[in-house]
Amino acid sequence: MRPSGRAVGEMRPVSIETSVTRHAEGSCMIRCGDTHVLCTASIDERVPPWMKNSGLGWVTAEYGMLPRATHTRGKREAKNGQSGRTQEIQRLIGRALRACVDRPALGERQIIIDCDVIQADGGTRCASITGGWVALRLAVNSLMKAGLVRTDPLTDHVAAVSCGIYAGQPVLDLDYPEDSEAGVDGNFVLTGRGRLIEVQMSAEGATFARDEMSTLLDLASAGIDTLVAAQKTALV
Repeated sequence: MRPSGRAVGEMRPVSIETSVTRHAEGSCMIRCGDTHVLCTASIDERVPPWMKNSGLGWVTAEYGMLPRATHTRGKREAKNGQSGRTQEIQRLIGRALRACVDRPALGERQIIIDCDVIQADGGTRCASITGGWVALRLAVNSLMKAGLVRTDPLTDHVAAVSCGIYAGQPVLDLDYPEDSEAGVDGNFVLTGRGRLIEVQMSAEGATFARDEMSTLLDLASAGIDTLVAAQKTALV
């Protein structure tokens, strides 16, 4: 039995609310159970210096957790410097979103995705990727509406979900009680068409077999379908 009472292949309730901030070109609040992340997309007509005159666009991301996003208060990273975990997660978000961006079509500009965790209960990086894509979609829509981009640079949806082996059982969408005790933990980033972007798998307390990884991938694929459906509903 999972601590939440969910079935092994059952997601936490997912909701995505768009246009939650006034100034960002794209924004949303994504809630995956008790994990809540504010995602915003900001358009910058300048690209990083090393990309000047390339004709290519760029998508990058920043990630952070508010001091009381977890059970105990954490220090503000703005004062104390980013942790290695934070840097790793924001690089993952950027890589994941760029995987489905036609960079020549975006033109020589960058879109910066900010993912701020308001409340954490496991799966914050996955929620950030899923919500970050919605914010990115809205920012691109604004560029197209203004006539600054002629061809849609987003080639597919991008979403992410965690899976793992908890109490010897493969399960979908780990919350914190499961994540903290899982023998195997993984994050799966896929496109809306089911193409793999990135898989992060590790044995936390026990090794795992190839067929168990296949089972987790099947669970993740079903979870991605649910998340993409939520993205589409939010954007209607």
